Amino acid sequence: MKRKRKITGKKYAKARKKKKHERKRPGRLVKLGERNKRTKKVLGGNLKTFLLNSNEINIKTKDKIKKTKIKNVLETPSNRFFARQNILTKGTIVETELGKAKITNRPSQEGCINGILIG
Repeated sequence: MKRKRKITGKKYAKARKKKKHERKRPGRLVKLGERNKRTKKVLGGNLKTFLLNSNEINIKTKDKIKKTKIKNVLETPSNRFFARQNILTKGTIVETELGKAKITNRPSQEGCINGILIG
């Protein structure tokens, strides 16, 4: 059976369109560059901060958290073309002043970039 179809083959009619608060926001891609972030009003009167560009990462070591510069994007497991375009997403491996680091948070959803050192 095909999705969204009745047994006869007819399509199901939608009950209604999505309301404004149910619609998706456009996806944001965080690029490597001079730090640039924006805030947006969201449901409940709250504010959401998201990054547009950034070249700093908070790296957690054994004892402390250090803020260092990102030199280069090495690889992105989610999309191999993101590494060529210097786009930062969760799971991206970047080269920093301390060594290789893996991004552990979602920079497009939060106002910073966090990561851990890898071998």
